[in-house]
Amino acid sequence: MKDFRYAAIMGRKLDIMRNALGVDYGPFMTRPVAFDYEGLMGLVDYSIDEVRAIQRKHGVGNTPLLELRNITRLARATSPKGKGARIFVKDEAANPSGSYKARRASLSVHHAQACGYKGAVSATSGNYGAAVASQCAMRGMDAIVVQEVFDSRGVGQPEILEKGRKCDAYGAEVLQLSVGPELFYTFLRVLEETGYFNASLYTPFAIAGVEPLGYELVEQTTEMTGRAPDVVVCTHAGGGNLTGTARGLRKAGAEDTQVVGASVDLSGLHMASDTDFNRKHFTTGHTGFGVPFATWPDRADVPRNAARVLRYMDRYVLVKQGEVFYMTEALAQLEGLERGPAGNTSLAAAFALAREMDEDQTIVVQETEYTGAGKHPTAQLTFARANGITIRRGDPEEERPGHDVIIPERPEQIALRDFDLDRARASLVRKAAEQARQADPGWAADDVDVAFLAEETRLAPDAVSRLLSQRD
Repeated sequence: MKDFRYAAIMGRKLDIMRNALGVDYGPFMTRPVAFDYEGLMGLVDYSIDEVRAIQRKHGVGNTPLLELRNITRLARATSPKGKGARIFVKDEAANPSGSYKARRASLSVHHAQACGYKGAVSATSGNYGAAVASQCAMRGMDAIVVQEVFDSRGVGQPEILEKGRKCDAYGAEVLQLSVGPELFYTFLRVLEETGYFNASLYTPFAIAGVEPLGYELVEQTTEMTGRAPDVVVCTHAGGGNLTGTARGLRKAGAEDTQVVGASVDLSGLHMASDTDFNRKHFTTGHTGFGVPFATWPDRADVPRNAARVLRYMDRYVLVKQGEVFYMTEALAQLEGLERGPAGNTSLAAAFALAREMDEDQTIVVQETEYTGAGKHPTAQLTFARANGITIRRGDPEEERPGHDVIIPERPEQIALRDFDLDRARASLVRKAAEQARQADPGWAADDVDVAFLAEETRLAPDAVSRLLSQRD
């Protein structure tokens, strides 16, 4: 009889994850800091053309690139003369499960089936779970989704409940939990008891599945405008969206395209807090995930996370909740596209960015997601009021997460708040050193560690060395 107490399960987590992935991370973990990232990605034994063929067979990818002409006109009408870049959006809601995460799931589930797994397990708030369930249904495989839904009162957010409904519609078994450490524990236990595949968001397969998205963007933008996009905006949470898209852009030769990450500003709210859990009104694409995963990506359900955004992110910007709600309505009423909140986070950022850029430049929002009753602004704002949040029109700069949601009165009030990437880079270097010293109090960085951290952060090696020398 195995010991299923919390401490025992956590003590077996590396063995459980290795068995559930069919991948031995051991060769990549011989050092406390440095590892061969491209070697890890090389575990995906498919070219980008082969990945695209796998996805095409199951209805994934080749989604349309749409020019948002009316929103572009609005941006130009509120910009200085000569400003207002053309705004395009990649309509990923056209994927079978309604989001770009079908790309991550398609390659992961393909690999799982090829390795002989009978089912797949995903720990997610929902969109990825729906993607895994959809891809498993196509292949006759089982799917289990472990979902964090409720606070201690048993109250669930409408967006997460909507995602759970979608997972259930595809035939997945959905285990709905309250916020807290039981999510990872339950996930590990289910993997061990079922012997199913760990369809993690953070494996090399999940990241490689997104690379065709970036590749397609370059093909389509070049066809429509004659060249690659100047800027691509990616909603940033755990990092796989931006990492995979940026890698695809590079494989398509778009070395000069600026990659911008965008998150909803939920500063001051703690994602693991029972009291804060239902005082936020976006379940992904916010700073509660975006900042921690940027500064320490290995807080994941695999031993080494293949999503490492500081290698690829040129700029990181924050938008307010009210601004995203405003752009959700603008997209529907100006362009006839009703889409869910995640893509509209990067759309809000793109609208403000376009007003800084020249008219002959192009900016691409690289995803949309499906919408549904629980994802609609009406459901989210009604839920906010029920939890004591004030909803009003005004200046979004006055918005305080967990207290109010302020809808802009005018489109020109939509603005960007730059997150200091140098601060994030310094945090990653210090965290890496802290983790290494916990494992070995006598650890000292050598040239291999410095070179790795320089690649991780895009800092010069001497800057990394200076940060490593700054203790306490």
